[in-house]
Amino acid sequence: MRRKIIAGNWKMNFLTSDTEKLIRYLLDHWNLSPCTDSLICPPFTSLSAAAEMLKGNALELGAQDVFWKEKGAYTGQVSPSMLIDIGCKYVIVGHSERRGRFGVPEPDFDTSDLSYFGDNNRTVNRKLIAALAAGLTPICCVGETLEERQSGRTDEVVTSQTAAALKNVSVEDAGSLVFAYEPVWAIGTGEVCPAEEANRVCGLIRRAVANVKGESASESVRIQYGGSVKPDNAADILFREEIDGALVGGASLKAADFLDILSAAG
Repeated sequence: MRRKIIAGNWKMNFLTSDTEKLIRYLLDHWNLSPCTDSLICPPFTSLSAAAEMLKGNALELGAQDVFWKEKGAYTGQVSPSMLIDIGCKYVIVGHSERRGRFGVPEPDFDTSDLSYFGDNNRTVNRKLIAALAAGLTPICCVGETLEERQSGRTDEVVTSQTAAALKNVSVEDAGSLVFAYEPVWAIGTGEVCPAEEANRVCGLIRRAVANVKGESASESVRIQYGGSVKPDNAADILFREEIDGALVGGASLKAADFLDILSAAG
């Protein structure tokens, strides 16, 4: 059986003091299943403090993004080796808010170009390969916009994103990856993809892995669901055949809610 994996994506939230407070609460109330891998992904500015607090604990550390170069004149970027050095084990790549396909722009955002950061299939693949080479476990996000879903393109978009992410990735490395199905229209909107449909699309991702890298990789790869996961829907989502965990956004910022989701997984 594949181990469940629950990741909290804190996005651009929390100062270092807030990070320390939340982690302290999590560790003080930790009484969860050892059969679940659990991690948090704080902002870059809090990674060092988080790593220090998590030493020797079951709760692991991830980053929210990475660049594909190890060093050089890349102002503002963070390399895979920097994340390893600070204590990260995981890194998110290709989140919809970075792919530039986010479906609900802020009111003052230029709606003629919904690209926040401009990630695409090619850059996501580069980041994924660089993360693997450094020893990080990538959590690769894929998912369709509302427009793509309404036009019947969900399967096409998710399959193509999955295949593109796996370009030049070995069969062994492919099996060690984590994919996260994140329907763009469900991120931060309060909308949740019905569990049955989320399970279907996660199965689609698994079949896409099998088509590109073979059955052994597809059986090993873990696939999360992400998109308004909360304590009251976590159990229904997590105990579906194709869903191996959750990438949790807003609920991971509330320690009690995140613990409830972890408990549901366990």
